[in-house]
Amino acid sequence: MVPRSATRKTARLKNVSRKLLSQIRLFATDVDGVLTDAGMYYAESGDELKKFNTRDGMGIKLLQRAGIITAIVTQERTKLVARRAEKLAIPELHQGVMDKLSCLREMAARHGLTLSQVAYIGDDINDLEALKAVGFSASPADGMPHVAAVVDYVCQKKGGEGAVREIVEMILKAQGQVPSFKFQGSSSGKRP
Repeated sequence: MVPRSATRKTARLKNVSRKLLSQIRLFATDVDGVLTDAGMYYAESGDELKKFNTRDGMGIKLLQRAGIITAIVTQERTKLVARRAEKLAIPELHQGVMDKLSCLREMAARHGLTLSQVAYIGDDINDLEALKAVGFSASPADGMPHVAAVVDYVCQKKGGEGAVREIVEMILKAQGQVPSFKFQGSSSGKRP
C-alpha cells in the first residue's frame, strides 16, 4: 500500500510532471532496492548475486538514445554493479559513495547542468538529501516511508521489478520521445 503522503505527491505530479520531466538531462539511480529487489543473495561458495531487471536495462538504453546522460550512484562497491554498468554502457558509475548529493552536484557541474536538470530514483534514507535536491525525484513502490514522503513520484512498480523503466517512460513521454530501439551490428538477441 502506498502511504497517504505518497498519494498526494502522485496527484501533485500530474500538474507539474511535463515541466519537470521535460528539463531532465541526467538520470541517476541507486542500485540496491531500485535496480534490484533489495535482496543480496549469497552462494555457498561465497559469491554474491543480484537480480537486475532487463526492462530497466532497456529503459536506460532508451534514455541514452534520447541523449540523456545515465548514472549509477551507490554506497556499495561490487564487481557485479560495475559489470552491469559496463553492459549498459552507463558513462557515470559511482560506487562507494557516502555523500550522494555531492556526487550528483559534481556530475551535474561537469556536464554543465544544474540539479534541476537531474532526475534521481532512490529507496532509502541514504538517498534523502539527493532526492530533496534534484529537479525530479522518485522512489520505487516499496521504498522506505521516509523516502516516499519527500519524492515527487512514488512508482507503481517495486525496485528490481520495473520502477526505473516506469520513470524512463515518463521522462521520454514528457520530452516528446517515442521509445524505439534498433539493434545495430548484433543479432545475438542478448537483452540489455
